[in-house]
Amino acid sequence: MKKTLIFVLLCAGGGALWFFRAQPPVAGLYASATALIQKAKPGAPAPPKGPEGAPPAPVVTGLVETKDLPHYLNGLGTVQGFNTVVVRSRVEGQLEKVAFAEGQEVKAGQLLAQIDPRPFQAALDQAKAKRKQNESLLANAKRDLQRDLALLADKAGTAQKADTQKALVEQLEAALTSDDAAIEAAQVQLGYASIHSPITGRAGLRLVDEGNVVRAQDLNGLVVITQMQPVSVVFTLPEQQLQSIRTEADKGALQVLAVAKDNTTRLSEGALSVIDNQIDPSTGTIRIKATFANEDLKLWPGQFVNVRLRLSIKKDAVVVPAQVVQQGPSGPYAFIVTPESTAELRPLQVGRIEEGMALIESGLSSGDRVVVDGQYRLQPGAKIRASGGGEKKGPEAQSRMAESGAAKPKP
Repeated sequence: MKKTLIFVLLCAGGGALWFFRAQPPVAGLYASATALIQKAKPGAPAPPKGPEGAPPAPVVTGLVETKDLPHYLNGLGTVQGFNTVVVRSRVEGQLEKVAFAEGQEVKAGQLLAQIDPRPFQAALDQAKAKRKQNESLLANAKRDLQRDLALLADKAGTAQKADTQKALVEQLEAALTSDDAAIEAAQVQLGYASIHSPITGRAGLRLVDEGNVVRAQDLNGLVVITQMQPVSVVFTLPEQQLQSIRTEADKGALQVLAVAKDNTTRLSEGALSVIDNQIDPSTGTIRIKATFANEDLKLWPGQFVNVRLRLSIKKDAVVVPAQVVQQGPSGPYAFIVTPESTAELRPLQVGRIEEGMALIESGLSSGDRVVVDGQYRLQPGAKIRASGGGEKKGPEAQSRMAESGAAKPKP
């Protein structure tokens, strides 16, 4: 029984082995099926060609150009009011009137608030009455002195009495001088009852309402007045830049740009005004202040802005759009387009990048045609088909591409 079973199994295994050896491989079946499909469908796409027959890669090209390229130092700054005053009362009294509106532009000398003036007016009247009293006493003492001197001349009076009367006159004259000072002090106090703006600027939020008693010791004050035209921006730069900043500042005023947080939108243009007299040893930075006319009020006190200090301008610099420059294991490079419309890899030395333009120290010359977009498709010697920007240059080419709807070619 066992021998019969073994014989059956061997026969089955041998038959299966003969069947599979007689059939073509699966890959061969697939290839044969593919060929049959291609013959059956003449319009079907051909299999992809190898690298030798690859079609030209679509790219966007542009021309290397020369232009004046500014050199900027970038920092982070804070907008500050050119002048800021916390308006406080200098006397104690009840606030009778608030004469400004919150957010209002006020002029220097404009009435802001009125404190009850009656106590101060009464003090002034009292001081004037005291002076008038002493003035009458002085006039009488002078007449008595004249009589005493006349009697002394006729030897009918004594020198002691004349000297005593003379001292009384001098005392009353001193009293009048004191009265004049008291009157002036009372007038000053009465003047403090009317609070005027010390500067021209914008009023902030009202800090005290009418009817409250205000005092000279109040820390909050009545309102904050901020001068916003012009306005200042304080920013910091590394101490290593100090010498170059001073050197360029000695040649003339340096332009400063205030830029929004997107680092693209220009808010205002001003000029460097002050370099601080010491370096912060904890951060190794120098504080710098710039002044902006701020005519359109785009800069607001307390606002954080990106600051760009224009240090110098390089004339006739060789520049390309920043995206032309690629980074490789050996450093920066760019693809240039040969007359045969092939890609040639060119090593570069890049000075810096300003406003989306790269300063090329060596590797490119004005008029060279470079690949602006599509470098990821290229290898040295690859065929190129220009599309999109064509021969347009720099940022102008990119903006026109955006307007025409040109986009990066899809892989």
